[in-house]
Amino acid sequence: MIERFIDDDLTLKRWRRFKSRRTAVWSGVALLVALFLTLIAPILANSKPLYMSYNGNSYFPVFVDYHPKDFGIKDSLVVNYRKLSKEESASSVWPIIKWDPFESNKEVDSYPSGPSSSNWLGTDDRGRDVMARLLYGFKYSISYAFFVWLLTFFLGTIIGGVMGYAGGKVDFIGQRFVEVLSTVPQFFLLIILISIFTPNLWWLVAISSIFGWIPISYYVRGEFLQNRKKDFVEGARALGATHFSLIFKHILPNSLTSVITFAPFTISANIVGLASLDYLGFGLEIPTPSWGELLAQAQKHISDGWWLAVFPSLALFFTLTFMNLLGEGVRDAMDPNMSN
Repeated sequence: MIERFIDDDLTLKRWRRFKSRRTAVWSGVALLVALFLTLIAPILANSKPLYMSYNGNSYFPVFVDYHPKDFGIKDSLVVNYRKLSKEESASSVWPIIKWDPFESNKEVDSYPSGPSSSNWLGTDDRGRDVMARLLYGFKYSISYAFFVWLLTFFLGTIIGGVMGYAGGKVDFIGQRFVEVLSTVPQFFLLIILISIFTPNLWWLVAISSIFGWIPISYYVRGEFLQNRKKDFVEGARALGATHFSLIFKHILPNSLTSVITFAPFTISANIVGLASLDYLGFGLEIPTPSWGELLAQAQKHISDGWWLAVFPSLALFFTLTFMNLLGEGVRDAMDPNMSN
């Protein structure tokens, strides 16, 4: 009970220290709102109406895929809801953004086209709505960044923990192996591996995690080396605790502070990493919505597509700023030297 009280009291103190940084709290709220918006992106940006009444029947095209025959269409395999909604027997409720990230606006004269009442942030060089692609693209950016962090966190914790707990020859040989891997030109090797395989999201996560665990292993190894000789570990060992219990019950929970502290900064770096790969053409498979791909288009249209550079850059700027402010709040909360 005493140990449980101490843990709860420490958690409460950390939460209070985190709340004391208002910028970190508001940044966390902003990121949660952005995450919520990208998760409900099909409701906010779509080329299908949320609700349609046609010939007295109700339809929900965003949520249900209808066959053209349901609307009496016999000369097409695709339902053109824009054309259908203009008929006298039809009425519809559309999303805020009437475009999905893959549809081209065929009503403009040339691509890319600037911001307008139809496309609030303009279109890209294929006529696709920039706002819709930014909204959908955040889902891929944050998913990639989070899963890369999660996988590297898992691998780095296991490898670093084993080296730190075992010590001796295991630690010596393991560190030499890690040092050799750390000298490899990782970014270029990642590009080579990505060019071999089809660059979908999960392949990118797996390939990017090949070397990403190395920095985490350094921190975990150092914490394990420091904590394994402390009194509470020696006391547990004297009471007959198994190696599994020593590692996962006593040492590991007290060794994750630095890893948790760096998590927001690592996720920020992963977001930049995916944008860089997409910018270079080695990222997500076309035509997947991507912030980096929009920036690559901006380079080709410097004189006639300023919006392709400005809006994706702002999206990256605010996302990284919020992540870093959140990281500073987590860092202060986990720092035992910070006052309440």
